[in-house]
Amino acid sequence: MFDIGFWELVLISVVGLVVLGPERLPVAIRSVSRFVGAAKSMANNVKDELSHELKVQELQDNLRKAEQMGMEDLSPDLKASVDELKQAAQDVQRPYASKEDAPAPSDKKADE
Repeated sequence: MFDIGFWELVLISVVGLVVLGPERLPVAIRSVSRFVGAAKSMANNVKDELSHELKVQELQDNLRKAEQMGMEDLSPDLKASVDELKQAAQDVQRPYASKEDAPAPSDKKADE
């Protein structure tokens, strides 16, 4: 990501020590490291989400191809993709179905 060598780090450390002083430098380093960690985590989450969405899009494209060709003459790879897509759709719908079946909480308190 960044191409920072040893001498650049030494220079940044010396400038930080002069500007912030020895009391505030550790706090600033912790704050910067938390920010960098949060940014990396966010970048990884975005990358994972994009990867997941691309995979879902590919499976949907395969499903459309399968519907156009007819389900009888599917290749084994395409049939596996269709089955995987159907399973993913069921997994996504399952949590929403269980929320609809759950009774709504009542506003009245139970008798004590």
